[in-house]
Amino acid sequence: MRRLSLVIAFGLAITTLITATHLPTQADNPRFGVWKLDSSAPPPSNNIMTYEPFEDGGMRITVESTNAGGQQSTWSYVTLFDGAFRPVAGQNSAETAVEVINESTTRISNARNGRVYQVIINTLLEDGDTISNEYVRLDEDGNIVRVTHATYRRIG
Repeated sequence: MRRLSLVIAFGLAITTLITATHLPTQADNPRFGVWKLDSSAPPPSNNIMTYEPFEDGGMRITVESTNAGGQQSTWSYVTLFDGAFRPVAGQNSAETAVEVINESTTRISNARNGRVYQVIINTLLEDGDTISNEYVRLDEDGNIVRVTHATYRRIG
């Protein structure tokens, strides 16, 4: 009987260890990394997005860009993927909210002075190294005024 109890206890311990080592973690988020905008704009134009872990299950997104005139800017925000608006560091009166649509797609709502002016549908493609963004610009009444597209490639 004592031997049976030891075997059961040992089996439970091994099962717990195996399960714990295979639980998904933040490091498993396929978006984490550094992404560069595909662009035909001549240098010095550049746009780099960095996705990194934030708190429990969240993400910090940092964008570093340089325009054609060489002017650099950096801004960032954090999300817990709960649809809550949070401030954007580096942009006055700006907030961003992110919601998960499915395992490869998020909806990003950008607001300035309390009004949503842009919705981005951000999709991680099956190759795991390409992000496709559809940018939907809205007017003051929420009507679509423009839709553009951008592709980002993983560089790190």
